[in-house]
Amino acid sequence: MTAAVSPRAVSAPRRAASASRRGGILPTIVLLIGAVYCLIPVAWVFVATSKAPSELFSTFTFAPGTGLFGNLADLFAYGNGQFVLWALNSLLYSGVGALLSTLVSAMAGYALAKYEFPGRKLVFYGILAGVLIPGITLAVPQYLLLSQLGLAGNPLSVLIPVIISPFGIYLSRVYAASAVPQETIEAARIDGSSEWRIFRSIALPLLVPGMVTVFLLQFIGIWNNFLLPYIMLSDQSTYPLTVGLFTLLSRGSGSPALYSLAITGAAVSIVPLVALVLFLQRYWKLDLISGGLKG
Repeated sequence: MTAAVSPRAVSAPRRAASASRRGGILPTIVLLIGAVYCLIPVAWVFVATSKAPSELFSTFTFAPGTGLFGNLADLFAYGNGQFVLWALNSLLYSGVGALLSTLVSAMAGYALAKYEFPGRKLVFYGILAGVLIPGITLAVPQYLLLSQLGLAGNPLSVLIPVIISPFGIYLSRVYAASAVPQETIEAARIDGSSEWRIFRSIALPLLVPGMVTVFLLQFIGIWNNFLLPYIMLSDQSTYPLTVGLFTLLSRGSGSPALYSLAITGAAVSIVPLVALVLFLQRYWKLDLISGGLKG
């Protein structure tokens, strides 16, 4: 004998699903508004890159212009290839700085997560305090310190301060605590492996997805950093893109054509960051797949 199903029992899941869909509309709208708000300036930069100087200052529209190739040619020819030099400097500061910062963060985070030593909590709380301090407030003290060491004006004055990243260490510590099993470390110690070999052969491969995240965040942060190189460097040949494009804007009051070069340079400087994110995202996908298999 088949039991009768109440119409209310059938409609209850439908009402719950409908309410869930309605509840998700508002967050979706908020996210879309935020995305549009963030992307409109970027879209305008790319549209302005395609406009000749006469088109750029005559009207404010999102219609593409006719001066894209001319702007690119003028940008790369400016100062006998000065933009290329600035781009190479940015690549040097960001690549080397992010790589060293990632290695230091991975080692420090692993040590804080897997070792017991006096003052560990104090060190961790100090790192948390460093995360809360804006980096802009440290630029002047760093300049005074490095000038005392005779490094002000040297490219090392831009590289050294970015090697230590409190947020990178914190992120590595959190990731190492969950990604590196303590049982595996203890088994390797019983087998007679040294601590360095355990870190290099066992922990480091497991930390790769977290290290990729730290590297990407550090690379983008150093690439977009303006105040530190602006304070530290005085030779135009050592400028990164941020400071170099600022000099173009500051000279634009006397030569409006430089505004177009600065805007074109800003658009071109975004391309390497987009390419880097697209290239490194496969490591996050790999981590999600491996996590799903472990579950």
